Amino acid sequence: MPTLHIHNPSTGAMIDTIPADDATSVATKAAAARAAQPAWAALPMADRLACITRFRAAVVAQLEALAATMTRETGKPISLSRNELNGLLPRLDFFVEQAEGAVRDEHVFDGGGMHEQISHAPLGVVANISAWNYPWFVGCNVIVPALLTGNAVLYKPSEHAALTGLAITRLLHESCVPADVMQCVVGGGAVGAALVEQRIDGLFFTGSHATGQRIAAALATRLVKVQLELGGKDPMYVRADVDVKAAAESLADGAMYNTGQGCCSVERIYVHAAVHDAFVAHFVDTVKAMKAGDPMDAGTYIGALTREPQIAVLQAQVDDAVAKGAQVLCGGRRSAGPGWGFEPTVVANCNHTMELMREESFGPIVGIQKVGSDEEAVALMNDTRYGLTAGVYTKDEAAARALLAQVNAGTVYWNCCDRVSPRLPWSGVGDSGIGLTLSTYGIQTFTRPKAWHLRQPG
Repeated sequence: MPTLHIHNPSTGAMIDTIPADDATSVATKAAAARAAQPAWAALPMADRLACITRFRAAVVAQLEALAATMTRETGKPISLSRNELNGLLPRLDFFVEQAEGAVRDEHVFDGGGMHEQISHAPLGVVANISAWNYPWFVGCNVIVPALLTGNAVLYKPSEHAALTGLAITRLLHESCVPADVMQCVVGGGAVGAALVEQRIDGLFFTGSHATGQRIAAALATRLVKVQLELGGKDPMYVRADVDVKAAAESLADGAMYNTGQGCCSVERIYVHAAVHDAFVAHFVDTVKAMKAGDPMDAGTYIGALTREPQIAVLQAQVDDAVAKGAQVLCGGRRSAGPGWGFEPTVVANCNHTMELMREESFGPIVGIQKVGSDEEAVALMNDTRYGLTAGVYTKDEAAARALLAQVNAGTVYWNCCDRVSPRLPWSGVGDSGIGLTLSTYGIQTFTRPKAWHLRQPG
């Protein structure tokens, strides 16, 4: 029987070996989900809502154990694991509060003997290939609205967060979601490829641009709905009128939170020349004060990288930047000691010839570039193939709105960063992906609108 080895990124030690799926078991689970979905969709919405309400209560009751599991297998500091689980609760509340209204029949016309309405039918069987960096957030952004709208779910957690994925599945089953309706498939890339081959009605993926392209190509000829939440190279612009210290502290948190392993983590910062030096000094001081170390220590802010190969990616970006004239102000190398750590790194004197300013880093590293005007900043922010998030720090709201209107990004921020709200859609431009999650649109995305033309007999 196939198995999956689970390692602790903070030590490199293997902590568990669990059963994994293969092509045969994936096909069996897909067939069971297909058979079970109609009965699940036929349940009253109130029954499905009750399941998610019980699921929420279970997360609260088991939060400490769930946080410890996530920290052990991803390297996320325990305080941040708790934050993720506590942050999940308002998302679940939003889905429970909004699901029924989001898919309620819409009566759009009535006259001349003709009635027109729109209903929202579930897609059917939804496959979800999820991510490891925020496994509860990213997984439940798909799983919960998909279930609430009457779909069966084939859920593949990342192999780097498989224990968390199994915990999500277990709690849903214990909350009365039928086992065949909510299926977890465990494994690496081969299992994901086997899942793509099944008869599915939607594929929702969060991960790298390269993998997203392969999934889109594999499903293109089958005309399956594909939604891809991919990478980002998220820029921020600091105007000359800011509170420099406050902006530096906020952006340092946005760059380093979750050890920089977030698709909306701040990855490049453009600072007006008038405040550049003061901003950089405050930014470096803030980063140097961040505690790195054992992720199980409640005081740790910088944990381990979840994937060891990312260390080489980060080192290559630092080396490339230095070779092209950048200056490393702190960090710049693998952390000492066991595990898969990289020092929190700030690189100044950057420009767009450097990989650090163009390619996704996904680690505790950020590049800073001096600019002379708003126009230069906007041009540089848009000089990317990505378009997930972008932001401006300024005291002038009108200026911020005008600048952000010019930026090609699915989400924009004024005086904040690295923020997600369940009330707002989460989407990207360009190589950051297609489709969306969250908001009422992110509930409706798991349905197919059906048009009704109803004429009364004459």
